[in-house]
Amino acid sequence: MSDHELAATLATEAGELLLGVRTELADATAAERKAAGDKRSHDYLMEALAKARPADAVLSEEGVDNPVRLSSPRVWIVDPLDGTREFSELDRDDWAVHVALWQDGELIAGAVALPAQGVTLATPTVAAPPEGPQAPRVVVSRTRPPAVALQVRDALGGTLVEMGSAGAKVAAVVQGRADVYVHAGGQYEWDSAAPVAVARAAGLYTSRIDGSPLLYNRADPLLPDLIVCRPEYAEAVLAVTK
Repeated sequence: MSDHELAATLATEAGELLLGVRTELADATAAERKAAGDKRSHDYLMEALAKARPADAVLSEEGVDNPVRLSSPRVWIVDPLDGTREFSELDRDDWAVHVALWQDGELIAGAVALPAQGVTLATPTVAAPPEGPQAPRVVVSRTRPPAVALQVRDALGGTLVEMGSAGAKVAAVVQGRADVYVHAGGQYEWDSAAPVAVARAAGLYTSRIDGSPLLYNRADPLLPDLIVCRPEYAEAVLAVTK
């Protein structure tokens, strides 16, 4: 199985596991669903990666960071459950599973599963999004949209689309349901690695908000800001964010 196929398979299967957790704990508290989802998906991914790629290192949101990854040529960067709040709300579908592979300085494979939507977006080939409306749609958090995203919306004469997890937001741009995603104020490598790999495969523009490249497998996994957008909007977005 290729790295691309493995990323897609693991993200999809972890998503199916999470749907089972949702069903099993439908009458539990939101906190119990969150905790069970995070743990079970993490445990599954760690076991599966250890079996399929035993020589590779792993950086997971739910795991203890092992510094061996900094000297490893291949590191899987995973978010077992991106959007725990949305996952815990049984009527929402804007949560995701992220599985990405970093090798020798670059993201070389990635998959974003949207289990409640029955969709997995994965490298190496992702369809480019269809043309959107004339006024660009800027996707933001439904609870705390960053000021820079509102500034981009105003500068581009766009509209806001509220959504949950980072993976779901990037997927919305890939799928043509939004045109621009700008985030500032705190994320980590596992929040964006797989979504960025998928976005690049779809021909989208990706960078930090100052236009510098998104770098992964760093000693500090904090990667607090990013832009993912249709390439025709990149210059206008950067004019606001730089």
